[in-house]
Amino acid sequence: MSLYPHTFTPLEIHGNKLKNRIVMGSMHTGLEDYLSYKKLAAYFKTRAEGDVGLMITGGFSPNFRGRLTPIASQLSNFTQVSKHRTVTNAVHESGGKIILQILHAGRYAHHPFLVAPSAIKAPIVKYTPKELTTSQVEKTISHFVRCAKLAKKSGYDGVEIMGSEGYFINQFISKRTNHRTDRFGGSFEKRIHLPLEILRRTREELGDKFLIIYRISALDLVKEGSTAEEVLHLAKECEQAGASILNTGIGWHEARIPTIAAMVPRAAFQFITKELKNNVSVPTIAVNRFNNPDDIETCLRDGFSDLVSMARPFLADPNFVKKMKEHKKEEINTCIACNQACLDHIFELKRASCLVNPLACYETEYKIEKSHIEKKILIVGAGPAGLSCALTLAERGHKVHIIDKNSEIGGQFNLAKVVPSKSEFYETLRYYSVMLKKLNVKLSLETEYSQEMNQDYDEVVFATGVSPRIPKIQGIDHEKVVVYKDVLSGKVKVGEKVAIIGGGGIGLDTATYLLEHQLNFYDFWGIDKTVKSEGGLTEQTNVKSLRDITIFQRSAGKFGKGLGKTTVWAHRIALKKEGLKFINNVQYKLIDDEGLHFIKDGRDQKLNVDHIIICSGQTSYRPVSEGRFIGGAKNAQAIDAKRAIKEGFELGLEL
Repeated sequence: MSLYPHTFTPLEIHGNKLKNRIVMGSMHTGLEDYLSYKKLAAYFKTRAEGDVGLMITGGFSPNFRGRLTPIASQLSNFTQVSKHRTVTNAVHESGGKIILQILHAGRYAHHPFLVAPSAIKAPIVKYTPKELTTSQVEKTISHFVRCAKLAKKSGYDGVEIMGSEGYFINQFISKRTNHRTDRFGGSFEKRIHLPLEILRRTREELGDKFLIIYRISALDLVKEGSTAEEVLHLAKECEQAGASILNTGIGWHEARIPTIAAMVPRAAFQFITKELKNNVSVPTIAVNRFNNPDDIETCLRDGFSDLVSMARPFLADPNFVKKMKEHKKEEINTCIACNQACLDHIFELKRASCLVNPLACYETEYKIEKSHIEKKILIVGAGPAGLSCALTLAERGHKVHIIDKNSEIGGQFNLAKVVPSKSEFYETLRYYSVMLKKLNVKLSLETEYSQEMNQDYDEVVFATGVSPRIPKIQGIDHEKVVVYKDVLSGKVKVGEKVAIIGGGGIGLDTATYLLEHQLNFYDFWGIDKTVKSEGGLTEQTNVKSLRDITIFQRSAGKFGKGLGKTTVWAHRIALKKEGLKFINNVQYKLIDDEGLHFIKDGRDQKLNVDHIIICSGQTSYRPVSEGRFIGGAKNAQAIDAKRAIKEGFELGLEL
């Protein structure tokens, strides 16, 4: 008997039988943009083999002006059909079903040829769009239909029409971005004319059995967005116009409220899908921050939705569903919602991957194959780099022994996991712990390395990590001075007035940890769960920290400048709302009994504090001068878990 009966109950929609209720949601990988169809086919095939019920591709534009970038994906010509069949055939051969998402960027396009309902510039794009004429809107509708017809010829089981997240269709629906006076603008009924026409004409052209998902913006989270009454009205109209399934979209990309970052509670937005489900008869899909089996089953069991969608978790583990079905949830490599290797890469026009699974989107380049020669390999250090290397080597058939001087595995992850916005790191450590045992990796904790050990092994790998970098400041050895490592580990309890030296990721994480409060996510960010207000916005709650924290950095730039674009803005906003003070472009003079002395804007200043926490970078820790080094031991500059895990994985393939 399944532990998850609601998840694994089949669902039939218009003659299409889905073997379970889990959807792999749309996520751009970058493989679409470079016409890497063989790589895209391998990517989807791997996940189809993992028993996903239904998969949705990254967005393909119906025409050139709708592309996200000049090189972005587009399906508008019959010559492209054979290339797409490479993808659909691979999925169908593996027993899966796949949907093509049709996405027109509208004013979110990152090129000068962008168009929109009105010539209103988006705050996250540098170009102002051209307003479409009425005839051009009609032509664009025909392009959506053409794209859907080509998708059917390409072997896709259906299409998803992207009507949320502030893209083209969503821009027509909202009075925030639609100032038209023709039949596509004005009243709400006129503003929803575009999506309904696209749905009606697509259904007429493609028949009753072709799946058409409409992704409805259920919670805009921007001013002048839709109300719950308007969303539900549109949902009913979409059902009448031919939608097979209603997927849920949460928040516009320009919204200043996080919706998928790790600071967002798990399953935080399922409440909004329940409203849809209660008002329509077609199946609904719940989205955002689902990353574990129990939340999926609870969502379905308690009637929040008919299906649950995940995207990033299938980068982390393509066999998520299969492991869930086989009662092996402890072996799931859980998505930690960091965005570092997926969304951050896409915003930098790079191929997506995954911090905890570097194999993601590189299925044709990386192969974990059995080694012809079995080696005995010692890995010194059980941090992310060492653990990644150990598991990869063990999968290839090597005998691996990993040692660490600490009492638990994890290295820097054990510092990160105590930060409220990084609590998902516990899941990665659980995964590593389980897999070390499954793959028979010998683990010796509280064990110091000595060179005499080398003689017992064919290879020795050093993943010994980093040590805090101590800046040269007069008085740096004062008793008020502590390092971030001792604070996050709980070794040192700091006072009520604190100065943090270092405005990078370590400094922001340490500040977040020290705030010590329990916030209601919805109140803090001003989310109206009733969505009676436009866009679902209400007054935000400011919570004053019990500590007085000031964070300093030498440079004049933004704090956390080197961190991921998709999440750092939310961290800065949260810290400011909680009373954290930021001071940049400073020179440090002295630390003494009176506190921190510094120069700002040419003036000598002093801050009286109980403790000064050093978060000014790291240096490599190496017990030997030469050897195979990975992670922070190889290079401490700008080291993060993404690079550490990837280096460990790649060395594991090499040895």
